[in-house]
Amino acid sequence: MNGLDRRRVLAGAAGTALAVALRPATAAALSRIETTESAIRRFAGDNPIRPGRVTLDLPPLVENGNTVPLGVTVESPMTPEDHVRRIGVFNEKNPQPNVVTVHLRPGAGRAQVATRIRLADTQRITAIAEMSDGTYWSASADAIVTLAACLEG
Repeated sequence: MNGLDRRRVLAGAAGTALAVALRPATAAALSRIETTESAIRRFAGDNPIRPGRVTLDLPPLVENGNTVPLGVTVESPMTPEDHVRRIGVFNEKNPQPNVVTVHLRPGAGRAQVATRIRLADTQRITAIAEMSDGTYWSASADAIVTLAACLEG
């Protein structure tokens, strides 16, 4: 029986050592979590972001946060002189604030994208479009999520 007790003690000590060893890595990972504001600033820099020209299609009530339909349309002729360069979508409460960034060219024909995203909780979603003239335009929408997704334990 002493051998069995010794194994339990050693297993417990190994588990404790592993937990202590992983704890600083977890703290370092948490310190790298980006805020929504910093993700938007990384996308747009210090440029002003104006409301308008962007339409965000997002259901106001989401039953399941694991698969949420999202559409973004930007008013643009999509000519070489006047087109959308990129569209960024950002959220407030998911572990990563930058949901998606789409790069477009004038040959795209339309500045319109559609996808499905995951939402961790009820939150505001913001879409920002960078135009070829260097201006930034945005739209936001709120989604109420009844069954959350994207949770980190």
